[in-house]
Amino acid sequence: MSMPTLFDQFTVRGVTLRNRVVLSPMCQYSSDDGFSNDWHLAHLGARAAGGCGLIVAEATGVEARGRITPNCLGIWKDEHIDGLKRITAFVKARGAAIGMQLAHAGAKASRHRPWNPNSNGYVEPEEGGWTPVAPSALRFNKDGPVPHELTIAEIHAIRDSFAAAAKRCVIAGFDLVELHFAHGYLGHSFLSPLMNQRTDAYGGPFDHRVSFLLDTVKVVREAIPESMPLFVRLSCTDWADGGWTLDDAVEAAKRMRRAGVDLIDCSSGGASRNAKIPTGPGYQVPLADRIRRDAEISTGAVGSITEPKQANALIEEGKCDLVFLGRELLRDPNWALRAWVELKGPKPAPIATEYAWALAETK
Repeated sequence: MSMPTLFDQFTVRGVTLRNRVVLSPMCQYSSDDGFSNDWHLAHLGARAAGGCGLIVAEATGVEARGRITPNCLGIWKDEHIDGLKRITAFVKARGAAIGMQLAHAGAKASRHRPWNPNSNGYVEPEEGGWTPVAPSALRFNKDGPVPHELTIAEIHAIRDSFAAAAKRCVIAGFDLVELHFAHGYLGHSFLSPLMNQRTDAYGGPFDHRVSFLLDTVKVVREAIPESMPLFVRLSCTDWADGGWTLDDAVEAAKRMRRAGVDLIDCSSGGASRNAKIPTGPGYQVPLADRIRRDAEISTGAVGSITEPKQANALIEEGKCDLVFLGRELLRDPNWALRAWVELKGPKPAPIATEYAWALAETK
């Protein structure tokens, strides 16, 4: 039996993707009070028209204090739904599926936008900022605010806010939901011993540190239809001594599979500024490969994947099931169409045929 390729379909629960090219969720820092606008329609819609099989909207706050910046997208109230409906309808009309990444920034919340002169600093309350929250009262930046340490009741409330946001995703027309448990944000900070110093049911030994993850998976899985896929973006290692490890990630992935998660979007890092990350082309692919094999769950590979042949080889060699592209799709919204021409030659593409032929004629 031949292995699939980058342009073979991928079916998960009730959703079939036309190919395995995924727009990775990337913050746009361009909303107002969490509301989507024409920028989000243009950004996500262009990559759908450009041939991606799946579009994943940026990290979207499940509560107002869960945003990285005051300008991040939100889905913490029903009023956000109508604007998102316009985007999901447009993306699906272009033939792509669309997912929403549900997130809470935790200790990394209330920051300035990256292009702000104070981008390394926090937004003060008088500027419209707020006090970040976290499993432990540990500041991430040495000059940042000390976050409020969450009580058990507050943890449960945030867990439930993920479920409420997932229900809004269904109404807004999203095809799947992804939970953000990576990059030092709230979900990941419960997992990493570097960020979690609790001694109760949500801290300490591994079984306790994965409780918030599994609790959230449970309530979100119950909040969405059985036919709707559930992904989790996971930092699969902290790349730092004493932190979350790949072995930890494998065990967590096994438990998530049993709880109804369909795919692990395999990223890494974010818990420590002292991380030693071996960056390079496809540097996180081994994480996706190991989790796919040992946890027996579908995975997505992300990070420094730029070339069509590189991406196709990952699928053909069985190292992952989907390829998530970030910065490369910022540079080239039509990357998937270009990849089709490079890998398939001058033959009609199953998407945007006229444009694919134009690309073929210029090669």
